[in-house]
Amino acid sequence: MVGENVEPGIYNLREALVMAETRGLDLVEISPTANPPVCRVIDYKKFLYELKRKQKEMKAKTAKIVVKEIRLGPNTDDHDFNFKLNHAIKFLKDGAKVKVDVFFKGRSIIYKEQGELILLKFAQSIVDYGKIEQLPRLEGKRMIMIIAPKK
Repeated sequence: MVGENVEPGIYNLREALVMAETRGLDLVEISPTANPPVCRVIDYKKFLYELKRKQKEMKAKTAKIVVKEIRLGPNTDDHDFNFKLNHAIKFLKDGAKVKVDVFFKGRSIIYKEQGELILLKFAQSIVDYGKIEQLPRLEGKRMIMIIAPKK
C-alpha cells in the first residue's frame, strides 16, 4: 500500500481502512490480480479525474485521418476533370486521403471500362502528390479508388 505519508508495506484490510479514514482519503485497489492485492490510500475523485485527463490526452495525440471524396462520371470532360484534379491535389497537400469514385447512372454501367480509364488517368496525373492505396474496384454502381498523400 502506497500513498500520501503512508509507509509502503503489507497491511491487513482493517489497518489500511483505518489509515485511509484518518487521512480523509480512500483505499483504492490498484491491482487486484497481484498476490497480495496492491492498494493505495488516495483521493479517489482526483484519481478518476487524472485517469480521464490521461485518456483525453492520448485521444488527442492520435492522428485523425480525413477522407475527402471526389465524384466523377464515366463521361467527365477534360475541364471538369482538371478542376477536380486540382481539388484533389489541394486535399493531398493538406494531408487528407482522397476517395475518387465514378458514379454510373442508369444504363451508363455498360461503360465500366471508361470509368476505370478515368480513374487510372486521375491516378497518373496525381502521382507526384499521392500514392494509390486502393486500386479501382466496382462496388454496385460506383467504381472507387483511394489515394493517400505522400509523406
